[in-house]
Amino acid sequence: MIIPSAEPFYFPGNKTGCLLIHGFTGAPTEMRWMGEYLAEEGFSVLGVRLAGHATNPDEMIRTRYIDWMHSVEDGYHLLKGTVDRVFLIGLSMGGVLSLLMASKLDVAGVFVMSTPYKFDDPRIKYTKIMSYFTSYLSKTGEEPGATWFDKESWQSHISYPKNPVRSITELTLLLTEMRAALPNIDAPVQLVHSRNDTYVPGDSMERIYAKLGSSDKNMMWVTESGHVIPREPAKAEVFPAAVEFVQRASKL
Repeated sequence: MIIPSAEPFYFPGNKTGCLLIHGFTGAPTEMRWMGEYLAEEGFSVLGVRLAGHATNPDEMIRTRYIDWMHSVEDGYHLLKGTVDRVFLIGLSMGGVLSLLMASKLDVAGVFVMSTPYKFDDPRIKYTKIMSYFTSYLSKTGEEPGATWFDKESWQSHISYPKNPVRSITELTLLLTEMRAALPNIDAPVQLVHSRNDTYVPGDSMERIYAKLGSSDKNMMWVTESGHVIPREPAKAEVFPAAVEFVQRASKL
């Protein structure tokens, strides 16, 4: 059963579609404010729910990264049936999926936030073995919500409280696929990252940018946010930037 208020969402609009993809252990809710903003600008918007998310953590453990890819692909084809062009807009792992799937699908552009390039923690290589002995790990060593700028938004944020260990292995495999795909992406790409993101390595955006095959690529730094940019004060500059990007790339 899907957690109440964490369901996928769809807002019909014009012939430009925006497919919104949430992050690791997250839910469509974290992208909903952005979806509503884009819909108000006239775009058709679909916020997908990745397999194993927004239900219970045990279900996530049973999913693999290929299931998350299929969730995006299914959403793409649903949206593409109603529009002329589709933009992929992702947060964190949703950004990883957006970039990877942009190398496999016909997309008009990619707008991603807080997207990791690689996690260099040496313990990650042992997560598959660890998963046989422990199911979950704490997300950070900090107090819950400590890195959020908007504490009220954090209070209503829907996400699994801990990281399923087996799923960390799948995220690592997904990142390997994404890195290999970056040179093959030729659609316009806008990268966004917060200087106060303590969850994703700070050099991620530059490393992704350097590997992207697209000649139309840009980076944007924000400061009024932790990791979940669409739920933080930085949305006041990021949402209009997304609209501008979609409008410009739609004319190419």
